[in-house]
Amino acid sequence: MIDEPLPEALSSEINAVLDDAGVHADRRLIMRMLRTAILLGEDGADRLDLKIASAALAEMRDAFRLFAPFRGVPKVTVFGSARTRHDDPLYLTARDVAAALAGDGWMVVTGAGPGIMQAASEGAGPALSLGVSIRLPFEEKPNGFVTGQDHVVAMKYFFTRKLMLIKESLGFICLPGGFGTLDEMFELLTLQQTGKAEPTPIVLLDEPGGTFWQGLRSFIDDHLAPTGVISEGDFDRVVITDSVEAARAEITGFWHNYDSLRWVGDALVLRLKAAPTDAEIETLNQQFASMLSTGRIERTAPRQPEVADDDNLDLPRLILHLDQRQVGNLFRLIGAINALPSAPAR
Repeated sequence: MIDEPLPEALSSEINAVLDDAGVHADRRLIMRMLRTAILLGEDGADRLDLKIASAALAEMRDAFRLFAPFRGVPKVTVFGSARTRHDDPLYLTARDVAAALAGDGWMVVTGAGPGIMQAASEGAGPALSLGVSIRLPFEEKPNGFVTGQDHVVAMKYFFTRKLMLIKESLGFICLPGGFGTLDEMFELLTLQQTGKAEPTPIVLLDEPGGTFWQGLRSFIDDHLAPTGVISEGDFDRVVITDSVEAARAEITGFWHNYDSLRWVGDALVLRLKAAPTDAEIETLNQQFASMLSTGRIERTAPRQPEVADDDNLDLPRLILHLDQRQVGNLFRLIGAINALPSAPAR
């Protein structure tokens, strides 16, 4: 992306407007957005293109404002069918897993509709529920568990809705659903496989004894993996279960010792909750040498960009140079880090 400059006089006028509005933080990013809008006008962009761009930006602002008060609170997004009835075992499963995670201090994010979405909001309770709804002529209004606390934002576009359903969450639970649910699930898989999203736990949850996701597993094993259109083990990042407790354990356990990651130049820094021993680091190097482009997995102090941002400076760190083709396998390394004997007691 090339930042096309605006005439100096126009840039000065825009800066004056920002000064009058009291906008001082992140001026460069604000200027980029304003510059892009002006350049769209200069391009003579089609009216429909302008409507898409302006509506997308406006509703993202609305969504950012909804989530902003809850920064720092862990969130799990629950996907599933809007058509699931209240007496369906899947409804009860969604309600129970949301209640279990809410009991651990997690907020539950849904698409704000009926069915599985309402079940999850019911389980979490209004105070711990957030909804990102979609405006459709034939869908019901957002469920009362999110509207009662004004914990809902309505989106025009599916792509902005999916962005917000994914961006804010540290874990994802998919229950059986139709095209929309499968679309959301495959987007999660694609983002993590390609490294466009950080590793997070993904659980495919069914009712007790249910086989919905087993059919998907068979399709992937029989048709996708053998033909090479996905890599062997790509689907291993997903946990399939019919147990509420197993789903809860997968979501919370992913963050047992692993905390976060950050790219610093071409090096990947992993932040942990407990410092590993020298022997444990050696074991990690033996297990995951094939994931490295060069060098070894080593301890590190916070890097300069992390220090400048005051970014989790108290946490122990590991640093490595990851083979970019292995970015989709980071979940395996994270799993090993969570299983280290030095990890915090469960």
